[in-house]
Amino acid sequence: MKLLVVGASGFVGGFLMEAFGADAVGTYANRPRPGLLPLDLRDHSAVRRLIRELQPRWILLPAAQPHVDWCEDHEAESRAVNVTGVLALAEEARAVAARVLFFSTDYVFDGAAGPYHEEATPSPLNVYGRQKLAAEHGVLEAGRENIVVRVCGVYGCEEPPKNFVMTLLRRLRAGEAVRVPNDQWGTPTYVRDIARAVQRLVESGASGVWHVAGPDFLPRHEFAFRICRHFGLDSSLIVPTPTHALGQRAPRPLRAGLVAERIGQLGVHLRGVEEGLEAVREELVLRSAAG
Repeated sequence: MKLLVVGASGFVGGFLMEAFGADAVGTYANRPRPGLLPLDLRDHSAVRRLIRELQPRWILLPAAQPHVDWCEDHEAESRAVNVTGVLALAEEARAVAARVLFFSTDYVFDGAAGPYHEEATPSPLNVYGRQKLAAEHGVLEAGRENIVVRVCGVYGCEEPPKNFVMTLLRRLRAGEAVRVPNDQWGTPTYVRDIARAVQRLVESGASGVWHVAGPDFLPRHEFAFRICRHFGLDSSLIVPTPTHALGQRAPRPLRAGLVAERIGQLGVHLRGVEEGLEAVREELVLRSAAG
């Protein structure tokens, strides 16, 4: 079974490549990696050529312009990737009878009553959320067997460190005080669990919208304190701060997060915060020992 991972040089994409091994062919947009093929989602001709050449059975699509505040100020540029590029890919996938698994976000919700089940009605607050919702609709319209996977607060080992856990570890170890929102709630999700969930979705013949998120629903500052405790770092460096004082350009859904009970029916175990952080700690130890 051949899979195409569009965005394999990114955080989630790299773990998808690891999970699927020899079955996967991956692409990069801006960060060349050995063994990956160049692909810009905005280049629809290149997308068409690659899909028709590879004839994949599945196309996994974690690629995105995910910087929420940047999207707010650059709507046209971000839409070219997050919506137009995704829809063009979905149409090309349909032409070769490939199925698409598209990654979305809890930011499709307004955060008034989270965490949210799959059946909840989306109502995004910001440009990024609206773009992801538009892409969801397009992917599902392009094929009834396609899948949308919504995720939230993804963390795990990453180099360079960009996700919340890795960034916080770097800054705290440098002795920096870190302002963390005390009113943004979510369901932090360990990246390897996402890769495993995607494997099960592909194997099971599932379709439609699925939530893949950790079981713990907590505010961001509490997550930061747990990271401090788990890694023996100075929690006094955490500065709980209301969102309105952070100067974030795009509005945030304050009580978002996802309920992921349905994916458990496929035998997928989604780790809570403590178990996930321990997995991160163990992997960091192994990486350090390996040099």
